[in-house]
Amino acid sequence: MSVRILQIDTATDTCSVSISVDGVLLDCLEAQEPNLHASKLTVFIDELLKRNALAFTDLQAVAVSKGPGSYTGLRIGVSTAKGLCYALDLPLIAVNTLESMYKGYIEKHGFNENWIYVPMLDARRMEVYLNMYQNHQLIRTTEAVIVDAHTFDSYTSHKVVLFGSGAAKLMELFAHDPQIIVDESYSHSSAYMTASVYEKFTHKELEDLIYFEPYYLKEFIATTPKAR
Repeated sequence: MSVRILQIDTATDTCSVSISVDGVLLDCLEAQEPNLHASKLTVFIDELLKRNALAFTDLQAVAVSKGPGSYTGLRIGVSTAKGLCYALDLPLIAVNTLESMYKGYIEKHGFNENWIYVPMLDARRMEVYLNMYQNHQLIRTTEAVIVDAHTFDSYTSHKVVLFGSGAAKLMELFAHDPQIIVDESYSHSSAYMTASVYEKFTHKELEDLIYFEPYYLKEFIATTPKAR
């Protein structure tokens, strides 16, 4: 029987839903706009299934981008994924957002074994969430980093490629560093989860529905507007 997996990613400004079959992308539906997830996620899921002549009962699992990323976006994506799994008695698969970003980037732009790839998500000011890959190996695990001109000094014997929503604000900082490439072209998608999701499903790397929570990396701190 074919393995059909619904893939949800709301960790960034892109609200993205896709379906994979046996580790191959079938279809994807997405839009990039702030605060879109709450109103569009379930609509996108329903539309995607309908246009591929599928019912919820045709799915074998639901996958979700677990974070890091937008606090609100992650809550919406994870709660929707868990709700579907509970209702349909399906397993839940979770993928680190930065991992799928890396796989999506090299899928679109190719791969150089001598380069270091740094997917990063905007946190605030000069802070980003990042990890680092070289030759398909994770060489720096996911963390929140305040970036300055010397953050990547120990890696610049290689070309270092920065991409994702956290990279754009670093263009000026590294404009004159020939070893660091800041690529603003990356656009995120749930489609990039496909390979990781199928591998996790095959190896039964599934989440506990009761205890699974988004990977926020940092605690959410609510603030109130300053009085004018």
